[in-house]
Amino acid sequence: MPEAIISAERLGIRFVRNRRRQLRLREMFIHRGGRTVRPTQFWPLRDLSFEVFPGDTVGVIGRNGTGKSTLLRLIAKVLIPDEGRIRVRADVAPLLELSAGFSNDLTGRENLHLVGALHGLGTRQLRRDFDEIVAFAGEQVERAIDTPVRHYSSGMKVRLGFAIISRLPHPILLMDEVTAVGDAEFRAKCYTTIDRLLAEGRTLVLVSHNENDLTRFCKRGLFLDAGRLRVDGTVQEALDAYQAVPR
Repeated sequence: MPEAIISAERLGIRFVRNRRRQLRLREMFIHRGGRTVRPTQFWPLRDLSFEVFPGDTVGVIGRNGTGKSTLLRLIAKVLIPDEGRIRVRADVAPLLELSAGFSNDLTGRENLHLVGALHGLGTRQLRRDFDEIVAFAGEQVERAIDTPVRHYSSGMKVRLGFAIISRLPHPILLMDEVTAVGDAEFRAKCYTTIDRLLAEGRTLVLVSHNENDLTRFCKRGLFLDAGRLRVDGTVQEALDAYQAVPR
């Protein structure tokens, strides 16, 4: 049995919600600070234990607010757990947000070099692959490549982000609703690229509400409910458990 490439042991993370931010303007004016609103704590994830092995394709399934994206951020080391621990024994290629971590004040060209460099792509490789990356992102992005990213649509951002991240050689792919934005042509390119990366033996952890994507790319499923891991089995077992929960 190979060593796990990702292992979580009783993993938990705590967030703080300040209810004062949710008060209406009228209420804040009436109380004028005389009403004490205490911040509340909640656990988006708690007591998760699982292992992922090299070459595994894992779909993370659950309703909105059940900790799916938070789990990806813990794997990517963007967040630090408050309980337990998570070990990741290889480099991670993350596409966790539509913006892929772009700076809105920089152009698409500048962001491409910045994000690529942050994930270990050398200057020579970025220059060599620049035209192919931009071409993959599509004509809209090509025309706007020297425009600040704040003027990009969400679809343009995700296309450029996917084009960059899919070039990384890292063994672990983390993807959060990657194909949710974009036209049919872009989705087809995404599918072809993901198929190629998986054929190379990459490990995939995919968050998606799209059952077709989950069953196409993933053999294993983790079903999260109320921050807890309820099912760790085949992707169909996880989907069946998710669909059985009353809405």
